[in-house]
Amino acid sequence: MHLVYPAVLSALLFCTGLYGVLARRNAILVLMSVELMLNAVNLNLVAFDVWLRDALHSGQALTLFTIAIAAAEIGIGLAIVLAVHRNRGTADIDKLRDSAEPHDPSDDPSDDRADGIATPHTPPGPEDKADKKAEATA
Repeated sequence: MHLVYPAVLSALLFCTGLYGVLARRNAILVLMSVELMLNAVNLNLVAFDVWLRDALHSGQALTLFTIAIAAAEIGIGLAIVLAVHRNRGTADIDKLRDSAEPHDPSDDPSDDRADGIATPHTPPGPEDKADKKAEATA
């Protein structure tokens, strides 16, 4: 068998996975696309191992390591996606924001000043309560 057939198939699989990673918005579909890319790498490793007739079968050994890494990646990735979906209600990558992004003060609905600068709210202290009682009795 020629090396061209598995190499072309591997390139097509890898390009399909790359398109899926770049174009998809759903996190689960992105994980599936990464798996497709890893399977393309596995196909290349095994094809070159057969073509080179390596006595140690190092291509197949590397394929086993890649499969183990892919299994760990999909397990951890799905756990993260499920946790994010439970907390935020969506797995859409475009709608998810990092919680460490700075807050824009112009978006604050509790802003009561016209210039857009929010005034800090301080809770009433004991002297404020005493003033209110004095005003109510007077």
